[in-house]
Amino acid sequence: MNEYVKNLNRIEFVVTMACTGRCKHCSEGEHVNCKGHIDAGIAVTSIREVCKNYKIESLMTFGGEPLIYPEVVCAIHSTATEMGIGKRQLITNGFFSKKYERIKEVVQNLEYSGVNELLLSVDAFHQETIPLEPVKYFAECVAKSKIHIKLSPAWLVSKEDNNPYNNRTREVIEEFESLNIPVGSGNVIFPSGNALKYLSEYFDENVNYLSPYDEEPKDIRAIGILPNGDVLNGNVYENGILDILNAYQP
Repeated sequence: MNEYVKNLNRIEFVVTMACTGRCKHCSEGEHVNCKGHIDAGIAVTSIREVCKNYKIESLMTFGGEPLIYPEVVCAIHSTATEMGIGKRQLITNGFFSKKYERIKEVVQNLEYSGVNELLLSVDAFHQETIPLEPVKYFAECVAKSKIHIKLSPAWLVSKEDNNPYNNRTREVIEEFESLNIPVGSGNVIFPSGNALKYLSEYFDENVNYLSPYDEEPKDIRAIGILPNGDVLNGNVYENGILDILNAYQP
């Protein structure tokens, strides 16, 4: 086994870079003209192969907005369930349809596929361009399912800071109080992509900000597979995931 990936215990899929939001804080930028998604068959095969060789404890799907392609998300989580991965997480902004029957159907399919933790991104930034009512209905449907749901807001500077964006985020969170959904720690916005473009006044140019998402290159604990198949120094559309892991060099 490759020394650099011997402690691998997590798989993440960026299902798509397409998104229903246009958020000022997005570290990935504008998401303009983003199309397509990770191939479900390749994703399923990759999960099975990795799980044969590593003790994978958690799997996450996110985006973009992953629920633009719920069938792909469900295929990934069904396989994770089949392979005995204990923590099966989904991050979503909750807005992929305005049709309540479709929203309810997707939640039922997510529950059936084995998603057991859902982080719902709601805050000042998402709700600038994403309507609240269908998101609240989505949250209500999830709260009635077996999926554990948390609100996952993005905070600017810090959770405690009283800037206008954080104050608006607190107002948005209050809209969900009747559903009794817990509020998770969320995340503090990292200066990258749109955040650096639109919110630069809130960042100190003399501070060397460290990305919370960077892995230690000589001790890979989590791999992230992109919609185009890129992962580590390889691509799952060109080579098998185990070959990529075995060939990895930091």
